[in-house]
Amino acid sequence: MRRFIVCPEVTFPAAGILLLAAIIAHAAAAWLAPAPATAAEKRAPYTEKIPGSTVSFEMVPIPAGTVKVADPTKEGAVREIKVGPFWMSKTEVTWEAFDVFAFKLDDPAEQAKGGAAAIARPSKPYGAPDRGFGHQGYPAMSLTYHAASEYCRWLSAKTGHRYRLPTEAEWEYACRAGTLAAAPIADKAVLDKMAWYYDNSDEKTHPVGKKEPNPWGLFDMLGNVAEWCTGLDDTPVVRGGSYWDLAEQVHPGARVPESPDWQMSDPQNPKSKWWLTDGPFIGFRVVRVE
Repeated sequence: MRRFIVCPEVTFPAAGILLLAAIIAHAAAAWLAPAPATAAEKRAPYTEKIPGSTVSFEMVPIPAGTVKVADPTKEGAVREIKVGPFWMSKTEVTWEAFDVFAFKLDDPAEQAKGGAAAIARPSKPYGAPDRGFGHQGYPAMSLTYHAASEYCRWLSAKTGHRYRLPTEAEWEYACRAGTLAAAPIADKAVLDKMAWYYDNSDEKTHPVGKKEPNPWGLFDMLGNVAEWCTGLDDTPVVRGGSYWDLAEQVHPGARVPESPDWQMSDPQNPKSKWWLTDGPFIGFRVVRVE
């Protein structure tokens, strides 16, 4: 035989009922509310000014995703790589930005901040590194992987933000921007709109940002200068093709490993750590992850 326990009637003061209702409503709102924005979702374009100078450059946010990249260690194989969110410079690093580093053009009072003074600067180049193509607004070129990497270290020390060269997975992912394949672009009219290459460059570099940007707002990812990246096998590579390359060599999958041929006419022994006497088609851009 079941027994039922009858509880005495309980009454709450009106204020207590209102308080309880408020607590329940707050909890429900918190549960239903969208999760706080992640660091990636908060990313926005920004302009970085190099302290002690009048030079600045723009950074563009790149969303997280995946990309399939050719595996340099296995013929015909590809790797699917997850790419976290990051920022990438809207254009290739220009001579104005590199000159601040190379020739100490920043305010002397600013040069030692952040440990920047401890970072070695480039030696005097053998000949004019811009080849007379143009300087103001043109991409810095004829630079070794070491020079590009040291620039990133110096820029990080100057600004307090951690800049580096892109990995080739980051670079290819940003270049393709969810639209291009890692293959030559069949329609030359399309390529002409986005890239300087052999057929339209007059065999020289051009000021950055004069062609159409890709869907993520990046200029000159293809052509103008091929760009230094850290390869999947941790070796230096250049990506994207340059003003000197034929149309079929200028595409998101274009990849050339570092070569001693790019310093063939350098009379120094050992060869310069900073300059490529025979690589006027090589430059770089920077990325920032955090």
